[in-house]
Amino acid sequence: MPHDTVQPLSAAFTALFVTLLFAGLVVKTALMRRQIRHVQARRDVVPAAFAASIPLGSHQRAADYTAARMRLAMSETAVGALFVLALTLGGGLQAVHDAWAAIFEPGSLAHGIALLAALGVLGWLIDLPFVLVRTFVIEKRFGFNRMTPALFAADAARQAALAAVLGLPLLALLLWLTTAMGALWWLWVWAFWLGFNLLVMLVWPTFIAPLFNKFTPLADAVLKERVEALLARCGFQSKGLFVMDGSRRSAHGNAYFTGFGASKRIVFFDTLLDKLNADEVEAVLAHELGHFRHRHIFKRLAVLAPASLALLALLGWLVEQPWFFAGLGSDATDMATALALFSLALPAFTFPFAPLASHWSRVHEYEADAYAAKQTRAANLVTALVKLYRDNASTLTPDPLYSRFFDSHPPAALRIARLQALQP
Repeated sequence: MPHDTVQPLSAAFTALFVTLLFAGLVVKTALMRRQIRHVQARRDVVPAAFAASIPLGSHQRAADYTAARMRLAMSETAVGALFVLALTLGGGLQAVHDAWAAIFEPGSLAHGIALLAALGVLGWLIDLPFVLVRTFVIEKRFGFNRMTPALFAADAARQAALAAVLGLPLLALLLWLTTAMGALWWLWVWAFWLGFNLLVMLVWPTFIAPLFNKFTPLADAVLKERVEALLARCGFQSKGLFVMDGSRRSAHGNAYFTGFGASKRIVFFDTLLDKLNADEVEAVLAHELGHFRHRHIFKRLAVLAPASLALLALLGWLVEQPWFFAGLGSDATDMATALALFSLALPAFTFPFAPLASHWSRVHEYEADAYAAKQTRAANLVTALVKLYRDNASTLTPDPLYSRFFDSHPPAALRIARLQALQP
């Protein structure tokens, strides 16, 4: 491509990237400010639907918890945008590229692995202060954190080891595919990515999750019998019912199923079992089984798979365009640099689709609730959710616009009202 064509294209691409990045930052910050104002303005009055079940003190705690998390998130969002600018137009990624070029041949497999691994480490270091504040300041202040510094360090070491043992070979294979498979390398990378994700779903419950948490078979015989009866009614075959020691790290409670095929298993946080009675646990599990019955995971994969294929095809085209590299502040044009720049710039271009993703997730939650109401009593799921809202300090009064953009679950009042309408 002639130089007199590259320069105006790169300038236009730079302007578009900066505009979208800045617009995204402004919108996110404005929405988070709205959320804080909306929640705090309703801090002193419990919504009528919850007045009999949630004390004012719990409602105020939830408002303060939400505001504290939002304030931290605003700072994190701003720092994240500055980090992206520093690596792209600020020349940070190019500097890392040049530093590794003194050790490895630019464009070589070793150089590409080193570049992408360094980018991952830099991202982790930027996130670390926010993780520490969230864990040891905010979560501790509101009574949720049970993580010790020693356990935090041990988790970080395990994550680093896992990244080294699995991540580096995967990076090597990915970069090898981009050079060995010709012009359609992106199709091979997509097939590898899809297969790897399915493999992770298969092996995660048995081999990876136990590295971080202890899983013990459900010991409560009465609850186990009820759960197994529910599974039989729902046609769900599980490899086991397990309790996870979530209380080692947090007071928050949850339940989920993981894996697929023969590796499916039901997991309850021990904190959840401490908070809910057997009827409520059964209702919460029925909700999770609703996601399974409606094939939500596979529906999402059915959308994510072609979307990721399209993005990789786009990257396959962009890597041949000099203006793409120049527009993001890079003199290097190797594949590893293209992958790094693409991953850094992509969120700015995809943020406008966030409300659609959130809406789709909320639709799935409503479907799972409706399924639970058929398999158990809707009233049991209502009382379970109210307890979880209260004990997890979830706000009952989110800002509607913020919720439409970011919330994967429906607002509490709407969700409870819909469940109550399903009661016979």
